[in-house]
Amino acid sequence: MLRTTLASSRALRVGVLGLVTITTAILITSDSAEARRRHRHYARHHHTQVARETENPRFASIIVDGNSGSVLTATSPDGLRHPASLTKIMTLYLLFERLDSGKMKLDTEMPVSEHASDQDPTKLGLRPGQTIRVEDAIKGLVTRSANDAAVVIAEAIGGSEDDFARMMTRKARALGMSRTVYRNASGLPNDEQITTARDQSVLGRAIQDRFPRYYRYFSTTAFNFRGRTITGHNRLLGSVEGVDGIKTGYTRASGFNLVTSMHRGNRFLVGVVLGGRSGGSRDAIMRNLLAENVGKGATTRTVAAITERNPADAKIEVADDDTPRAAESVTAASEPAAAAAVQPQRPAKPSLMAAAAAALPPLPAKPEPQAKFEAKFEAKSEAKPEPAPLTSGVIQTQPIAAIPGSAEPMKPVKVKTVQVKAGQIKLAAAGPAQSAPPVTSTVQARAEVAETSTAVMARAAETSRPEMPPQPANFGTGNGILGVLPASHVQAPAPAAPQTMAAIEPARSQPAPQNSAVKPVAAVAHTGWIIQVGALESESEAKQRIDLARNSARGMLSKADPFTEVVAKDNRKLYRARFAGLERDQAEAVCRTLKRADISCITVRN
Repeated sequence: MLRTTLASSRALRVGVLGLVTITTAILITSDSAEARRRHRHYARHHHTQVARETENPRFASIIVDGNSGSVLTATSPDGLRHPASLTKIMTLYLLFERLDSGKMKLDTEMPVSEHASDQDPTKLGLRPGQTIRVEDAIKGLVTRSANDAAVVIAEAIGGSEDDFARMMTRKARALGMSRTVYRNASGLPNDEQITTARDQSVLGRAIQDRFPRYYRYFSTTAFNFRGRTITGHNRLLGSVEGVDGIKTGYTRASGFNLVTSMHRGNRFLVGVVLGGRSGGSRDAIMRNLLAENVGKGATTRTVAAITERNPADAKIEVADDDTPRAAESVTAASEPAAAAAVQPQRPAKPSLMAAAAAALPPLPAKPEPQAKFEAKFEAKSEAKPEPAPLTSGVIQTQPIAAIPGSAEPMKPVKVKTVQVKAGQIKLAAAGPAQSAPPVTSTVQARAEVAETSTAVMARAAETSRPEMPPQPANFGTGNGILGVLPASHVQAPAPAAPQTMAAIEPARSQPAPQNSAVKPVAAVAHTGWIIQVGALESESEAKQRIDLARNSARGMLSKADPFTEVVAKDNRKLYRARFAGLERDQAEAVCRTLKRADISCITVRN
């Protein structure tokens, strides 16, 4: 009896366990089938959504491999579009330029004008007479896309928003953005403010290469401003692996725009979507484009950083148009959050840009409205050539007289020489019996190559000797920390023709007594700023360091003047490896590039 009971109990347990197993398997199979059904439905819906967007005449996109520079995929990348708040990327580029050069600081207070406070939403609500810190303005542009803060930045840098917009367009030309024109600092509607997906991808890469320290602000999702928490509009931050910025944009004329940067592993992509029908569809398209192309990206960096070139070559007009601008009559929100709050759109004159975008088929065939629109800007460029800008970027392949910020070639400056009496110069490193240190150069000797400051000091030491042997003509001249010095106790030769020099710094030592009997002697000096890339134990090492720096500077030192200079320090002889003939901004840009290549670099004012 007991055995029968135990057997029945065991059979019951087995039956229950089998029933549970079967039920679980059925549920899992049903869930998997439902998941597959939902996935197929989502995929069909997503592809339908993408197809609808690509049929939109305002739509344009591009994905660029930041490591190789190649275009992985594109749709109408050169079609003219309105940038909307993507304009603020260039506004911040010019602000980062000031921060990088030390002309402004993150805690610099910028005044708020009535014009800035009158900007349409979205904005921070700044009032005339207030000030805002540079760092808060940056975060306001990145998160809220604040139009009032954008105008504050423009007026702080350019004096007026119109002048700042010209600076923005010149900078676009220098970066190679050949089809972009800016008319304001915020991106609020303006028919003449245009760009392309390709140009925006160039800017998205350049701002990272040039300002890695400040680019991190584009990953800001929220910040506290005067007791309020300001949140951002970029929904891809934190939701797509590797996305680190950079900017969204929206107006009725432009549609929904987005520039995105992704660093995933060793791969680096920059994507642009313009003219989306909604913020959600724009974001979905960007996610899809990044996912489809991230596997195609290169894993090693082979393309050079985007550098600025001579904007005087631009063929598109920058100055104000003489004809009235067709202002859009709507209060356009800069971002989707304000789209529902704007006033209803009233009829306005047809926009040239809207007509071009609405009828624009794939390149190269161009509809008549866009051809006329482009011809309009080409015609202006013939009448009004663009001036060169003030820039701290890298300027390549241009003569010294044409550097942006200088409207005239360099002029010669007459230089007077001074007599230094024997016994008044004390040199810690130069002993009584020490001969003049040699000055060498890694390039062939030329008549215009200047003497170094060390040579001047050594020759000055020679003048302290009791007996002076006969000296050759022009001995003892040079531009150094003691000014321009002639040889002592030597009758001055006949006056020589003055040579052209860009600038001569005043002597930084105590004033030396002048001798009216000494006639002027022509002096030759290194011009411009000097960068030093090392102080080595031997001349050969110094030359090797010069060659290494030139190869690592990506052509930025092609027109610089390389030389070595001998100095005595701590009873040792060192050879300085240097380049001369640079502008201050060029020297600073070169040093930044060399430091990224782990080459020490300092700038020296000549």
